[in-house]
Amino acid sequence: MIRLPFASLVENWAAARRFHALPAAVRSIVFYAEDAASWVHFEPIVRELTGPMGREICYLTSDPRDPVLAGHHPRIHAFWIGEGAVRTGLFLSLKADVLVMTMPDLETFHIKRSRHYPVHYVYVFHSIVSTHMIYRTGAFDHFDTLLCVGPHHVREIAATEGIHALSRKRLVRHGYGRLDALIEEARSAEAPGQRDRMHVLIAPSWGAEGLLETRGRETVGILLGAGYDVTVRPHPMTARKWPGAIRAIEREFAGHERLTLDRDIASSESLASADVMISDWSGAAIEFAFGYEKPVLFVDVPRKVNNPEYEKIGCEPLEVSIRERIGCVIAADRLADLPVQVRRLARDADSYRHQIRTARDETVYNVGRSGAIGAEAILQIADAARAKAGCGS
Repeated sequence: MIRLPFASLVENWAAARRFHALPAAVRSIVFYAEDAASWVHFEPIVRELTGPMGREICYLTSDPRDPVLAGHHPRIHAFWIGEGAVRTGLFLSLKADVLVMTMPDLETFHIKRSRHYPVHYVYVFHSIVSTHMIYRTGAFDHFDTLLCVGPHHVREIAATEGIHALSRKRLVRHGYGRLDALIEEARSAEAPGQRDRMHVLIAPSWGAEGLLETRGRETVGILLGAGYDVTVRPHPMTARKWPGAIRAIEREFAGHERLTLDRDIASSESLASADVMISDWSGAAIEFAFGYEKPVLFVDVPRKVNNPEYEKIGCEPLEVSIRERIGCVIAADRLADLPVQVRRLARDADSYRHQIRTARDETVYNVGRSGAIGAEAILQIADAARAKAGCGS
């Protein structure tokens, strides 16, 4: 349904009023989703809170297509608040005990801490990658608790706090719910049947120097020329900011029977069916390797750096150190060698599987049970706030 701007504004204001009208105990734990994709990271935690723990939660979303809005779960109060003035005002006046987000840069742009209530802000990572290279300076400085994916996050945040003399945050050894879901899907999926051709998935990050933005058409052409089935899974930001890169691939290979364009990032079908992924600096590459225990071929385009001072932290970013453990790296000017490297990775899949499992166990906390860990941490914060306010549990 197409909503006119004024009608949307009215609907968003009405949602904000309904949210504020809820009893304080119901507004105790609030989740905020920047878009529909946030749900895959929140779901394991929300499922524990509203299921075994029997709690009600509020879910604020800026996306009218968010599946939570249509879920009608009796313990989830969902509200579409848009991404304009209503959202800005609601956050400034927010009265809740805990606000859980996957959106970094709190206090930097439009999303501010509440000016009227001591809300405790919790960050859930939406990627396994490190905190200090691809994120902006200060991206996590204004959160109170971080649900860390693994030891690398704990080291990086602690180092950042020390260098910049920041207040210490609560660092919870959480894990990564999206990975837990991928592992479960991989275990329950039927074994693939015999295929005539290898399936290669191209799923890079985004940016002016990203793989699709700079060498996408060439990469696809080489792989199709080698006889592979190829799926291109562009990052949503590539589609938004560099749509020409995708259109160039569509024009060049229109109607090609072995090429698929996958725009549904919520779906894992192309991940499950691929033999090898080709990526650059995308966190999705680590999810693919750790979730499906399959290797990744990294094209060595320039690093994605949003914090030019990241080296001062003194920690090598995970997305740099992990590449040779879960696959191999090829220079951006050696794309003609892609077919040979893809065949080698597929041939050595069993040995890579062992390497990947070891790397996963060393990199991610609480594999398979992060939802319960995250929910318990959030519940403790909320209950402590309720008790301090004299409201009991």
